[in-house]
Amino acid sequence: MDTINLIEKLEQTHILEKEEYSYLITSCKKEETEILFQKARDMQKKYYKNEVYSRGLIEFTDYCKNNCFYCGIRSGNTKAERYRLSCEEILSCAEEGYRLGFRTFVLQGGEDSFYSTEDIGSLVSEIKKRYPDCAVTLSVGEQEREVYEYWYGCGADRYLLRHETATKEHYEKLHPPALSFEHRIQCLYWLKEIGYQVGAGFMVGSPYQTAECLADDLLFLKKLMPHMVGIGPFIAQKDSPFASFPNGTLEETLLMLALVRLTLPHVLLPATTALGTIHPDGRELGILAGANVVMPNLSPAEVRKKYQLYDNKICTGEESAQCLDSLSKRVSSIGYQLVSKRGDCAGF
Repeated sequence: MDTINLIEKLEQTHILEKEEYSYLITSCKKEETEILFQKARDMQKKYYKNEVYSRGLIEFTDYCKNNCFYCGIRSGNTKAERYRLSCEEILSCAEEGYRLGFRTFVLQGGEDSFYSTEDIGSLVSEIKKRYPDCAVTLSVGEQEREVYEYWYGCGADRYLLRHETATKEHYEKLHPPALSFEHRIQCLYWLKEIGYQVGAGFMVGSPYQTAECLADDLLFLKKLMPHMVGIGPFIAQKDSPFASFPNGTLEETLLMLALVRLTLPHVLLPATTALGTIHPDGRELGILAGANVVMPNLSPAEVRKKYQLYDNKICTGEESAQCLDSLSKRVSSIGYQLVSKRGDCAGF
């Protein structure tokens, strides 16, 4: 196979065969990767110009009933420092975010039954009532269809649920038997059927992952056609069963961002906090590989360090919403503009 020909084929057709994706993932040399990044930037600018959207992230609970092997807030981690924000605190975060210019709020947390379906629905309704020009995104894990329908009826616009891996055998190495690969995938299709703008995604470099797994991820995303895809490197958490596994790399994560951009040209693609954690310029490099979303943290400063999905997460300084001006300057330094918009998916 010829790498440049495959990149050009992907640019034109937005789909490759599994073995072609696998070949690109394993065989791209530096100069070929730069060509891939340029084509990803061109595709991103075709639909989004030079705009980068900001989302105000509110991490409102680090309690979780699940015990995923890679996660720092897994139920089995007795060393995690747990917290929950009250409804008033969450609304205060949204108020601060609106003042700072955010027009999308992301309510993210573990699967925490402390908050009832009605509690979450009331929060969504109140935020939409106070800020009707804003989008509300939920990211609170796997639920049943009727719960997703209820929240959509309350005004939720978007839902983020990383599929983590599209390979069943790989999924079962990352999760305990109580969690079902089939149910997670089903949730994503329910969300699309209900009418949400849907976000899927996966970790790059997770334990036991192969190039074929990553190719499966790209083929699954092409089939699902989500509005958003969240990709970040696997970063080991010291109190998890995967503490001794190597982290995912910057290079492979950037490669996957570019491949997703060319496979799903319209997609909203974050340059994640995890990318900024493994490299000081990670988010800028992510944007230069095709990403067009950043998610500064609106959570109260005293809880940011507690939401430790992985080790060494950046939780003070420029990842915080209060430092938007600094983040805006960093985005401008690479030729992009941080904008205050809802930032809906182009073409949907």
